[in-house]
Amino acid sequence: MTANPPDVTDYDPDSADAQPEGSLQALIGRIEAEIRELQFPGFSPDDALNLGLLLVELGKERNLPIAIDITKGEQVLFHAALPGATPDNEHWVRAKQRTAARYEVPSLLVGLRGRAGGGRIEDNAWFDQSRYAAHGGAFPVYVTRVGAVATVTVSGLPQVADHHLVVEAMRGVLGTSGSAAEG
Repeated sequence: MTANPPDVTDYDPDSADAQPEGSLQALIGRIEAEIRELQFPGFSPDDALNLGLLLVELGKERNLPIAIDITKGEQVLFHAALPGATPDNEHWVRAKQRTAARYEVPSLLVGLRGRAGGGRIEDNAWFDQSRYAAHGGAFPVYVTRVGAVATVTVSGLPQVADHHLVVEAMRGVLGTSGSAAEG
């Protein structure tokens, strides 16, 4: 039921166990490379529909209990909940989406950068956990030479798996393999 590619770094932000040396920085580097790679030439409502439907297809093929959301500003362009998704997933979708929109980077990267600084962003009084979540699963939709214009969010799996499922679908829509970004 995992959405993780087999070559994903061993860093697990959900684990309290000791992490492999350098794995946090490796995962941050990988996500930064994904940002550079996953640039759309434009992003229309049809593009949002295609991306959302691909996520539904992947989720159904793998029997994943996920909620899927694509939002542009205040407009929801796509939203679906697959069997097994719960009302809690809706809370996580909104909180992760707000984080990715606010910082204009993937929500997983926001959380990882906090850890790289020696703590957790959630431990800062100014980080409102009732509105934001620095957990993986929300990725901005970047348009080349424009920047972030929307967000795509998945909730229902462990946060790194949510993130990787979004990346897989974005690559599918863009027709990229990710190999250039990983080198």
